[in-house]
Amino acid sequence: MVPTFSFEEKCIKHYSSNQQILLVGEGNFSFAVSLATAFGNASNMVATSLDSREMLEIKYPTTAAYNVALLRDNGCTVLHDVDATTMSRHPSLMHRKFDRIVFNFPHAGFITREHDSYQISLHKEVVRGFMRNGREMLKSRGEIHVTHKTSHPFSQWGIEELGREVGLVLTEEANFSIWDYPGYRNKKGSGSNCNDTFPVGQSSTFKFAKQSLPTVFVSF
Repeated sequence: MVPTFSFEEKCIKHYSSNQQILLVGEGNFSFAVSLATAFGNASNMVATSLDSREMLEIKYPTTAAYNVALLRDNGCTVLHDVDATTMSRHPSLMHRKFDRIVFNFPHAGFITREHDSYQISLHKEVVRGFMRNGREMLKSRGEIHVTHKTSHPFSQWGIEELGREVGLVLTEEANFSIWDYPGYRNKKGSGSNCNDTFPVGQSSTFKFAKQSLPTVFVSF
């Protein structure tokens, strides 16, 4: 029997099967699977991880390989060893444009305590680099989404200001609920407990668009 495919738009929260979506910093790829399941297909998605394929299978031995295989079987492009702060120069991404570029709970790794100013500065560099690269990869009406905790000390990252620094404007701050994404299991991703989840608590999805350049009128 020849399979039939539906081109009806399907949505989950902020995301649509009609959008070209880039997911950055995936852990065990469960967020990508949640979207793909809702869409019934993943051909509109590119899902990436900072980790190599081998490291993923060490960190998430019971889920990563299965999720990646499921995504690829459903048409998703899966890339490993993708650094969010340099991704616009990645050979498989440098010529592509996206409607949505998503980074959930960006983190620089556990170097010191979360409230230390040095640790916060490391986190901010990751987010700033991601936003700077993401801006180059957006379609004209595309959006960059950063999901982030809003309680102290995470509120000290200044997500909106980081976007402004690289020419992005905050269009919406939407409350985040992990229950909106069935099957999504957030992971620490770093350290000896990298496969553990963490409480998201009070979190928001910060939506950014390209900042429009002011129109300059010249009179003669």
